[in-house]
Amino acid sequence: MQDGTEIRRTEFLATDDLQTLLDELQSQGYRTVGPTIDQGAIIYDEIESVDDLPRGWTDRQEAGKYRLEERDDDAFFGYVVGPHSWKRFLFPAAVTVATAERTDQGWQMRTPDHDAPRYAFLGVRACELAAMRVQDRVFLEGAFVDPIYQQRRDRAFIVAVNCTQAAATCFCTSMNTGPRCNSGFDLALTEISGGFIIESGSDDGDDILERLPTQPAEDALLDQAESARQQAVDQITKKMDTDGIRDLLMQNLDHPRWDDVATRCLSCTNCTMVCPTCFCSSVSEVSDLTGDHVERQRQWDSCFNIDFSYMNGGVVRNGIRSRYRQWLTHKLATWHDQFDTSGCVGCGRCITWCPVEIDLTEEVAAIRQSTTDKAPERTDEDDAP
Repeated sequence: MQDGTEIRRTEFLATDDLQTLLDELQSQGYRTVGPTIDQGAIIYDEIESVDDLPRGWTDRQEAGKYRLEERDDDAFFGYVVGPHSWKRFLFPAAVTVATAERTDQGWQMRTPDHDAPRYAFLGVRACELAAMRVQDRVFLEGAFVDPIYQQRRDRAFIVAVNCTQAAATCFCTSMNTGPRCNSGFDLALTEISGGFIIESGSDDGDDILERLPTQPAEDALLDQAESARQQAVDQITKKMDTDGIRDLLMQNLDHPRWDDVATRCLSCTNCTMVCPTCFCSSVSEVSDLTGDHVERQRQWDSCFNIDFSYMNGGVVRNGIRSRYRQWLTHKLATWHDQFDTSGCVGCGRCITWCPVEIDLTEEVAAIRQSTTDKAPERTDEDDAP
C-alpha cells in the first residue's frame, strides 16, 4: 500500500504484455482482483488472466439506469465503475469478530485470527483511491483501529487505472477526487492505443515495474495518455457546488425538500450498499443448535434501515424523511466534523443504482437554490457604516 504523491518511474507496456503484470503479481503471492463481467454488470472479483477482463465492453449509466454495451475497440478498461467497490475486500460485508465456547471450565471467549489475503487490486479508479483514503481516516486514524481492515489494507497492492471516459453520473471533478490518479497507488495505468503508460508510486511498484517488459515512454506516448485522460474530464457534465455545503445543509434541517425526497425514496439501502465510503455496520450473536458455540458476527448495515437507529426501547429515525436527511447530511456535512473530509468522492454510484432516480447533486442544488431565492437583495444602506 502506498499513500505518497511522487510518481517515481514512467514506462510503456504493450497491450500483449499486460498478462505479464498479472503473472508477476501472482508469482509474488498476490491474489489478483479486477473487473470482470457477471450478470450483466462489471464487477470486481478474483481473476487469473487478462481474458477475464471486460475487454471491448463499456457501461452506460444514468440516474436509475445501468447497461453494458460493446465498444468499437478492444479496450480493457473502457468503462467507468460498477455496483462493486473495493471496500468489499477491505471491509468485508460479513465477518466473525469473536467466538465463545462452553467448556467444563465455563465460557471461553476468543478473538479469531484473521489471516488476511494478499490482494492485488487491478483497475482502481481515482475516486476509489479517494474512497480508500476516507475509510483509512475512519478505520485507521481515530482513537480505535479496526485490525481486520488494517491487515487487509497493509497487504494490498494497488494497480490504479486512470479514467479515459466518464459517465453521466460522474462528478469527481466537483469533489477534487479525479479523474486523474495522483496518489495512493503502487502502479497506475493509462490505456492508450497499443498499450499502457505505466507509472510507479512506491517501492513495491518499482519492484514489479522492474520485472515487466516495458519500453521507454516517449513524448508522443505521454501526450497520447494526457489526451486520453483529458477526454474523461471533458465528458463530466454533472456538478455539485460544495462551497459552504456543511452549513447549507445543517442550517436547513427543516427544509421542505426533505419531505419531497421522502415521497420518492424507497429506503432500499442501495445507495449505502454501493457507496465506497459508507461504513455502517451492526453485530449479532449467532449460536449453533447445541448452544455451546456462539459467534459475534459483524455485517454491513445502513442508516436507511429502520432498526439502525433503535435505542432505549424506540427508534430515533422512524420516517424516510429523517433517514434520508441523516444520510445526506452525514455524508456531505457532519463527516467534515468527524473526519475532516467529505464522505462523498463523486463516483456517482448512488445515482446510478437508485431505483427511483434520486440524485444527491440535485437535492443539494434544490436546497441551495431555494435559500438563494429567499436571500434579501442588498441595498446601499447595507453597506453604510
